[in-house]
Amino acid sequence: MSTEARTIEVKPDSFSYFFSPYREPTAKVKPGDRVVVHTEDAFESRIQNKDDLPSKSLATAKFLNPQTGPIFVEGAEPGDTLAVKIESIEPTRDFAVSALVPFFGGLTSTVATRTLQEPLPEKVWIWKLSDDGKTLYNEDVGVEVEWEPFTGTLAVAPDLEAISALAPGPFGGNMDVPDVRPGNTVYLPVWNEGALVYTGDCHARQGQGEACGVALEITAKVTFVFDVIKNKQIEWPRIESDERIMVVGSAKPMEDAARIANVELILWLEEEYGFDRLDAYQLVTQAGGLYVGNMVDTTYSLVASMGKKYLRR
Repeated sequence: MSTEARTIEVKPDSFSYFFSPYREPTAKVKPGDRVVVHTEDAFESRIQNKDDLPSKSLATAKFLNPQTGPIFVEGAEPGDTLAVKIESIEPTRDFAVSALVPFFGGLTSTVATRTLQEPLPEKVWIWKLSDDGKTLYNEDVGVEVEWEPFTGTLAVAPDLEAISALAPGPFGGNMDVPDVRPGNTVYLPVWNEGALVYTGDCHARQGQGEACGVALEITAKVTFVFDVIKNKQIEWPRIESDERIMVVGSAKPMEDAARIANVELILWLEEEYGFDRLDAYQLVTQAGGLYVGNMVDTTYSLVASMGKKYLRR
């Protein structure tokens, strides 16, 4: 009997707007399978050109940030860790969208940060893929930027409750962290049988912080390979690249997100790399990295990291 890995394509006929343990799986896969997932953009593709202002285009949208899933990973059980290797992200259209949305963004009045100021004026930017898909260009900005895609949202179903697809948390979710990208592996805690994976909100690229709240939003096809690490419990999402180990913490205020990420990184150094806890605290202080993934979502996501060169003693 052949043990060769399968390739499974997941093309949803409906989307989820929650990370929920109660939704029927859209697919069942085995560890090692290559899983090709089609995703919608955060605006349900309602914005196609610069005249599609959000107040009109999104007026009838009850929810945003549609997710493909859940995907059931055989063998994953509560108390395990799911390893998600991101192999590739391919665009399924030739443009990405960004916009100023009324009362949304890091530098304007919002429903959670109320002021007497009027919202910033609406504007839509269409960034066209060019140079054989290696760059994107917007004529208003007049600058070419590199194609550096990642999944804004990658999650497992939380324990018991269904949580909005706009939210990040211990389950992953809408972290908007650029390191959730091809070549890296994301580790997520498992609370439900099959893990129940959701993904969507692909970005052609995004600056750290996602300042206006909208990255370069694009429809895409993402290829994952899942693995299950049995009887290993983690508390918050972890990311591993060739050069760094990283932890994502999500909270408000922002300093609490930083504390979560740094504490979890220190515990990782202690548990798996043999550092004394206080020595690990010292190493993170002197050699650690920290950046803002998003400063606009329901909670903010920060990424603490350590270069792998410091792990070899």
